[in-house]
Amino acid sequence: MSNVPRLSKPEFEHLGAGQVTENPRPRLSWRFCYEENTIQSWQQTAYEIELQGSSGGEPEVHRVESDQSVLAPWPGAPLSSRASATVRVRCLGSSTVSSSEPAWTEWSEGTSIETGLLRPEDWEAKWIASATPRDHDGPLRPIRFHKTFSIPGNKTEHANARLHITALGVFNVYINGAKASEEFMAPGWTSYKHRLAYRTLDVAALLKSGGETNSICVEVAEGWYAGRLGFKGGKRYIYGDELGLLAQLEIQLASKFLTVSTDESWKVGTGGIVLAEIYDGEVYDDREQRPITPSDGELAKLLHATFLTTLPTAKLFISEAPPVKVTEAVGPIDIFRSKSGKAVVDFGQNLVGKLQIKSINLPAGGQVTFRHAEVMEHGELGTRPLRGAKCTDTVVSSGAEIRDWTPQFSFHGFRYVQVDGWPGDELPPRELFKALVVHTDMRRRGFFSCSNKSVNQLHRNVVWSMRGNFLSIPTDCPQRDERLGWTGDLQVFCPTATFLYDTVGMLGGWMQDIAAEQLEEGKGGIPPLVCPDVLPPNWPHFSQAVWDDIVVLTPDVLFQYSNDLDLLKRQFISGQTYLDEAVCRGDDGLWDVDGWQLGDWLDPIAPPEEPGNGRTDAVMVADAYLVRVTQTFASICYRLDKKDLGAKYDAQAASLKAAFQAKYITATGNLMSSSQTGLGLAIQHDLYPGEKQLATGTAALDKLIRTAKFRIATGFAGTPIITHALTKVGLSHLAYRVLLETTCPSWMYPVRMGATTIWERWDSMLPDGTINPGEMTSFNHYALGAVADWLHTTVGGISAAEPGWKKIKVKPIPGGNLTSADVNFDGPYGWVRCKWTLQGSDFEMEVQVPPNSTAVVILPCESEESDRVVGSGVHRFSCQLTLPEWPPAFIVPANRTAPPNDTIAE
Repeated sequence: MSNVPRLSKPEFEHLGAGQVTENPRPRLSWRFCYEENTIQSWQQTAYEIELQGSSGGEPEVHRVESDQSVLAPWPGAPLSSRASATVRVRCLGSSTVSSSEPAWTEWSEGTSIETGLLRPEDWEAKWIASATPRDHDGPLRPIRFHKTFSIPGNKTEHANARLHITALGVFNVYINGAKASEEFMAPGWTSYKHRLAYRTLDVAALLKSGGETNSICVEVAEGWYAGRLGFKGGKRYIYGDELGLLAQLEIQLASKFLTVSTDESWKVGTGGIVLAEIYDGEVYDDREQRPITPSDGELAKLLHATFLTTLPTAKLFISEAPPVKVTEAVGPIDIFRSKSGKAVVDFGQNLVGKLQIKSINLPAGGQVTFRHAEVMEHGELGTRPLRGAKCTDTVVSSGAEIRDWTPQFSFHGFRYVQVDGWPGDELPPRELFKALVVHTDMRRRGFFSCSNKSVNQLHRNVVWSMRGNFLSIPTDCPQRDERLGWTGDLQVFCPTATFLYDTVGMLGGWMQDIAAEQLEEGKGGIPPLVCPDVLPPNWPHFSQAVWDDIVVLTPDVLFQYSNDLDLLKRQFISGQTYLDEAVCRGDDGLWDVDGWQLGDWLDPIAPPEEPGNGRTDAVMVADAYLVRVTQTFASICYRLDKKDLGAKYDAQAASLKAAFQAKYITATGNLMSSSQTGLGLAIQHDLYPGEKQLATGTAALDKLIRTAKFRIATGFAGTPIITHALTKVGLSHLAYRVLLETTCPSWMYPVRMGATTIWERWDSMLPDGTINPGEMTSFNHYALGAVADWLHTTVGGISAAEPGWKKIKVKPIPGGNLTSADVNFDGPYGWVRCKWTLQGSDFEMEVQVPPNSTAVVILPCESEESDRVVGSGVHRFSCQLTLPEWPPAFIVPANRTAPPNDTIAE
C-alpha cells in the first residue's frame, strides 16, 4: 500500500462539466480518491498548484503551506476574457500515527478552466428577433435563426472555436446539421429581469475550413420566457412577447479572430414544431419540417432577422449550475388497455422527462397523441391533478416514417402515457417507447440502504422526486400547471437535497435570483414565495415564515456542505434585510399575531381545499422558526467576522426566545398548541427554558405519538424535524415506529400503495384508489421526503461536525426492525462511509474517513458525547447494545382494547 493518497482532478468553484467561468480568479478544490485501504490518519500540510496558460511557456508552480483542499485561492494572475489554463495539483503530507517523513503525492490529472466574455464590451453580437410580428395572443411558434459563413485558410487551421450564446426563450443550436450541445431547455430559467445565463460551447470539431460553407441554425421556443406560467389559467408573456437570440461565434485563426455574430443579416424561418409549451406539450407536424441546414435556394426564401425592439435589462452571466440533460432512458414495463379501451404505456416509475418514439408510421395527415399522467384512477388515466395542463404531445405525419421522435422544448411528469391514434387494432410494441429522464445534471453524492426494503423504497422515492423537481430550478411539482420554485419547499428539503447531490452551484445561483427579486425597490425586503416570481398580481405580497426563512437557512446549509464563505457574503444583505425590514413584528419582536401564516402547511387533518388549516397554531410555528433563523444569522455574522452584528443578533435571538417562552410555555412546561409539530419545534430549536419544562414537553410528545398510533401528524413545517426531535430527547424508538407505520397518514402508506416518488399530500391517493379530491394534489413533491435527512444522519449516522466536512460526526442510532444500514457520502474531501450491523445485542460498525479529515465517533451504546477522534482510514468498532422496547406500545382509552401493533413496514 502506498504511503500517500491519490488525488482527483481539480475542480473550480462549484462548476460542473464544461469548466467555463466568469470568475477571473476561480478557487480550486480536490478530493482524495477512494481506496479500499485508505491511508491511516493522513494529513496534508502543504500543496502545490501548477498553472499552464494557453500561451504556452514554462508552467508556474505555486506552493502553499496549508491543510485546506477545498476552495483554495487562485494562485496566479487573474484571467482575462477568453483565457484558459490547465491546472494540476499535488499535496505534501504524512500519517500522524506513523513515523514516516512527509511525502508528496503524485500530481493529479490536469483540468482545464476557461473564461467567457467578462466585460460587456466583449460582446459584438446584437439581439435579434423575427421580422414577422406575432398576430395572436396564444403561444408563440418556435422559430429558427439561420446563418451561413465560410472560414478562410486550409482545413486544419482553426484549432479553437467558441460559441457564446443565449436566448429570450429556450434554444437548440446546430452547426452544419449537428447538435452543438446536449443541454435541454437551454439556457434554463432565471429571474430574467435581473440575470440571464449564456453558454460558451466548444464547437471547433463541428466547423469546416478551407472556404467551405458552414451553417448555424438556432431554434428558439418560448419556454419560461414567454410561455404560460402559473396556476388558475396562468399568464403569458411575463417577461416578453418576442423570441430573441444573442450569439457570438469566435474562431481563432493563425493571425486573427473570425467572429460571426447575430445581426440583421441572419435569416428567420420555422420548422416542424408548431407549438411547444411547458404545460400543454408539443405539436410536431412532419409536413412542415425543413432541413436544419437549408440550401441556398431555401435560405433565399426566408426573411431577414430584425433587431430586438426592446433590449433585455438582465445581466448576462455564466451559471455555475450544471445544465439540464437527459440522464437516463427508461423502458416500459407494460402496455395495456384502460377500462375504456385506450392504449396505455406504463414505465413503472413516476419520472420527469419526455417520450422518445423509435418509429412512427402514419398516412399523410394522420396524427397520434400522447397524454401523460402520474397515476391511474379506477382503470383510467388520472388527469385531474394536472388541472389546466394538457400534458399532451401530438405528432402529425407527412406520410414518411418518423424516426426517434422526441419533444424538443417540453417535458412532463408521468409514469403512464395514453396513446391515441396509433394505427391498427393491436397495442403498439413496447420496444418502440422510451422515457428520457431529464433534470439538472448534478453529481450524485449521497447513498443510503438498510435491511428494511420498505425504507429503501422510501429513500428511492425521495431521490426520484428530487431528480424530477430539480430541473433548472427547484420546483414544487413537475406535472401540473405550476412547476414553480416555492421557497418553503426547498428550505425544508435542502439538507436532504445537498446530501444526495452536489447542489451548491445550482442552489447558490437560485439564491442570487431570490435576493435580486427580494431587494427590488418597493418590495419591502420581502423574499418572493416563488422564484422566479411569477405569481399572479392578485396573490398577496406578504412576509411569510418558513418560506421567507430560506434567505438565512439555505445559505447556511449550503455553507455547511461547502465551507464557502463567499456564498455567505453574497447572500448576507438578503438575510439581514429580511430580518431587519421584512418580518412583520408585534411589540415583543415576534411575528404579528394578526398576520396570516401558511404555518404547518398540509397537516394531515387539513381539509382538501384548506391545506393551511392544521392543528398547530400558525403564528407559533412562525415564531419558533424566527428564533432559529435569528440564531442562525448571528452565527453567519460571526463567520464573516462581523462580531458586532453577531452580538446584536445573538441578543435579539435571546430576547425572542424569552418572548416565545412567556407567550407559549407555562411554568411547568405545557405548550400552547401541543401538537407533534409544535412540540417537535420547541424541542428541536431548544425553546424550553429548563430541564423541567423539557421533560414535560418530552412526555407530552411521547403521549401524542403513542395516542396517534404512530401515524404522522405534521405538515411542511413539522415533518423535517419530528424524527430529529424525538431522537434528541431519547425517543428514537418512537421515531423508528413513526417511520415504519403503514397506515395513512404515514411515510410508508404511499410505499404500500405502490408509490415510486414522494406525494404532496400524505393521502394524495385514497385507499380505494381514488385521487384526493383536493385541487392541489401531486404525486411527485419532495417536501415530505425531508425525513431522508434523518435517515442519513441518525440511521446511517454521518454528518458534518464542521462546515465543509473536514471534521465528520459519526453517530448512528439503530432501532426499529432494522438490522443493518450503510450510508456513503462523496464529500468535499472524499468518500465518507458508515456501515453497521446489529445481531441480537452485538453491534458492529465500520467507518471510512477520507485523507486530510477526521471523524468524531460516538457508539450508540455511549450515553455521553465521545472524545474519540480518528483520522483517515477504515476503522472498526463493536459494542453490546440494548435497544428500547420494540414495538413500542400504543396508548388507548381505558374503555378500549389495544389494536394489534402489526402495521410495521418490513
